[in-house]
Amino acid sequence: MTKMIAGQALVKVLEAWDVDHIYGIPGGSINHTVEGLYLEKDKVDYIQVRHEEVGALAAAADAKFTGKIGVAFGSAGPGATHLFNGLYDAKMDHVPMLALVGQVPQPTMNTNYFQEMDETPMFGDVAVYNRTATTAEQLPYMVNQAIREAYRQKGPAVVIIPEDLSAKEIDYEPVKTPNVVSNTYTQVIDPVAVQATLKLLKQAKHPLVYAGRGLLGAREELVKFSEQFNVPVLNTVPATGVIPTDHPNAIGTFGRLGSKSGFEALQHADLILFLGSEFPFAQFWPKNIKIIQVNNNSFDIGKMVPVDYAVLSDAKSYLQAMIVTGETLPATDWLTANRQNKQNWNAWLAEQAADDSKGLAPEAVTQKIASMVGPKDTYGVDTGNVSEWAVRGLPMNKQQRFALSGLFATMGYGLPAGLAGALSVPDAQAWSLSGDGGFAMVAPDIITEARYKLPVINVVFSNRRFGFIYREQVDTKQHLYGVDLTDADWAKVAEGLGGIGFTVTNNAEVEQVFDQIKDLQAQGNQKPIVVNAVIKDDDPIGTAFMPLDPELYGEDTVKAYAEANNIDVAKQPSLGALLRAKGDNL
Repeated sequence: MTKMIAGQALVKVLEAWDVDHIYGIPGGSINHTVEGLYLEKDKVDYIQVRHEEVGALAAAADAKFTGKIGVAFGSAGPGATHLFNGLYDAKMDHVPMLALVGQVPQPTMNTNYFQEMDETPMFGDVAVYNRTATTAEQLPYMVNQAIREAYRQKGPAVVIIPEDLSAKEIDYEPVKTPNVVSNTYTQVIDPVAVQATLKLLKQAKHPLVYAGRGLLGAREELVKFSEQFNVPVLNTVPATGVIPTDHPNAIGTFGRLGSKSGFEALQHADLILFLGSEFPFAQFWPKNIKIIQVNNNSFDIGKMVPVDYAVLSDAKSYLQAMIVTGETLPATDWLTANRQNKQNWNAWLAEQAADDSKGLAPEAVTQKIASMVGPKDTYGVDTGNVSEWAVRGLPMNKQQRFALSGLFATMGYGLPAGLAGALSVPDAQAWSLSGDGGFAMVAPDIITEARYKLPVINVVFSNRRFGFIYREQVDTKQHLYGVDLTDADWAKVAEGLGGIGFTVTNNAEVEQVFDQIKDLQAQGNQKPIVVNAVIKDDDPIGTAFMPLDPELYGEDTVKAYAEANNIDVAKQPSLGALLRAKGDNL
């Protein structure tokens, strides 16, 4: 045993779990935990953020990029409440996170003391583990248990620390029990489920895979299954990269952030293999499709959409069981038509990128980024229209990693996630993509990137409005109110905060500036970069409903939609038209 303050002992527990950095801001009620960080500064880096919310969001992003627990802290009162956005993001996207929360000293609890709050019930809804320490000696044990629960339940854990306890000297002995964060057994899939799936696949004429985050880490199995059974693959937005984005069988995603190819595939599918997801927008799928759902959480099966066949299983193990049957299905006109439809969609996006006659297209920016990214780069993507441009334009074909606020969908996520990418994957380039609305919420933490010499490339799409919300008001025929933004020069802001700033307004400037950035990074630049991309204020094309098939929607509807969205139907025939041309009239 070794004598040390409890604040240092709990940091040693973090070290044992391979935590190498932690975000937060000091304060009176957390200062002895910060002292513990100082004493262990050679093992765990303290990252001083400018707002606790940024630290909590970055911690959640750490977990999304690496699968390892992210850690943040806050002092009592406002320091604690500022953590909520990151905690809820971790909860709703099912990633492990730990929050260390300061509390006033025990003798002053329940006395209406300065910044005293009853913190335990505050975190009751969000945390998978939520405890307040009552002795100094139990603090290392509690942090260890909190981390175990965060991994086991895939969510945020909270340990509340009265300040006098973390200051007390205790006898510390490292935990003897080995750390276990994943199952060491092999799951055996019921052969009945495998045979039932094979039967339904063979009966289907237009099958689809819809893959969720439960298949992250199972790219090889998903690709093998798709190729062996010749089935096109859609994915949820948070699962972007679960199949390489340039794989011919990857046809995009569905919904407002999706693709023409994704929307139209669902209109003609007759079977969906729904894997590893609780996708909330499944309720908007056509109602006449048979669904096989595979999920390792029984609560999620049938939660969003009624299913015809359910398999309680890890999705990766399930695909492995399907693959080893040796069964296969032939390539069909359904597969080739979906591939062609996706190629046509990509060509349309490229056309949008090339045309800056009415202002800079965001597609031109993502296209240039795509030409620069390395095989292990990380993308931190904010909420809003920027999510659409990122999902449609960023390559995820090698070991790139993608993080956004999926189900919680909080604005201000891009910059913290970019910061997390730089720390979690230091041997690759970190990118953040934000709208001007989301970036304004967290811009001061460019200082954090500058302080720690993190050369994140932060791209701000500036269109002077909350674009996603603007579209919602238009679609629901509301008055356009509260969605316009006062402009700011984000390049100058970056320079004032210790970074390097650029502004681009057309395609030529995009080429010039990003080539300059590429040179800066190659020369060893250590400053954060902000690109203020002043884009045209056109809305991105909505893909939740794309009436381009005259057989389904009528010639007049197709003509009106195509004209409104600058679509040449001769170059962008509907999937239905492609199928009919092959003699498939289903």
